[in-house]
Amino acid sequence: MRSDPEMLATLIRIAGVSQALVLIASALVPFQLDWRRELAVLPRLHRQLHWVYGGYIVISIVAFSTLSLLHADELAAGGGLARGVCAYATVFWGVRLTLQGVFDVKPHLTAWWLKAGYHGLTLLFVYVTAVFAWAAFAPGG
Repeated sequence: MRSDPEMLATLIRIAGVSQALVLIASALVPFQLDWRRELAVLPRLHRQLHWVYGGYIVISIVAFSTLSLLHADELAAGGGLARGVCAYATVFWGVRLTLQGVFDVKPHLTAWWLKAGYHGLTLLFVYVTAVFAWAAFAPGG
């Protein structure tokens, strides 16, 4: 794949758009899971930390998406820093993909569109993880 950096750059740009789409689902989570009511039983500090952790995840996704869209050619070129960024993105999205199999989401997938969205996200996580793994670990570059 490294022999065609233009194709890899295109795949990285698609990954950039895909990551931005994750933010739509992320924005729905607090409402869909009724965080206001569910987290109300926690001490204030725990609630605050929950929101801070969520915020850091959102910022990370925004950063990955932005880097993918604005610097796809550099990420595809395979320099040391590019490979490092792509390796980190591989771990980030690979962990998220693994969590798809761990989270107990069935009670919350109450509508067809929630089920479809969940499975769509799973496919998106597979795609983004694979693209960044290829960019990080493919020979050549």
